[in-house]
Amino acid sequence: MKHSALKKFVLIGASTGGPGQIEKIINALKPMRSTCVVIAQHMTDSFIPSFTNRLNAKSHNPIRMAENKAPLEVGTVYICSGCTQIIKQRSHLFFAREASPKDGYNPNIDLLFNSFSNLAKEIETLGVILTGIGEDGVDGCNNLSLNGAKCITENEHSAIVDGMPLRARTVIANIKATDMRHIIQEIKEFCE
Repeated sequence: MKHSALKKFVLIGASTGGPGQIEKIINALKPMRSTCVVIAQHMTDSFIPSFTNRLNAKSHNPIRMAENKAPLEVGTVYICSGCTQIIKQRSHLFFAREASPKDGYNPNIDLLFNSFSNLAKEIETLGVILTGIGEDGVDGCNNLSLNGAKCITENEHSAIVDGMPLRARTVIANIKATDMRHIIQEIKEFCE
């Protein structure tokens, strides 16, 4: 994939309660022509392949697991595991992936988001924090925002677990908080 072909990028982070929310987003997306979506959903490695297959069954876009050294392709949705980062080499974007530490998040949302934050100056980016316990992804989403990305999160009425969204609403100055129906619509419009 040539970097110039990628016009928009969506990063989604979720934890507890996230798989169902992510499935709704994926099912709503039409075929993407200039956008790439990368998802970090806290989940054990053993469940990620079946989660990816389940999403693929109803998606209009190919769903793939983010593999180490694999190039990112426009029109594709990637599911991360472990310590996944996005790196730029010349005009191409690749995944760099290592296993999560024993006591770390799998995948690590902050690491993923932070790896892309400088690229948000070059590529129109949408950062999304969904339901979950804790605050993984909030620092990375804040850095995306500081580099020009648009950021959204669930409001307190929408989030199944209002830990990560609450922290995002507290820390990120210009984040938009809304319900899942509006988040899905914003992602759909962003990807068109």
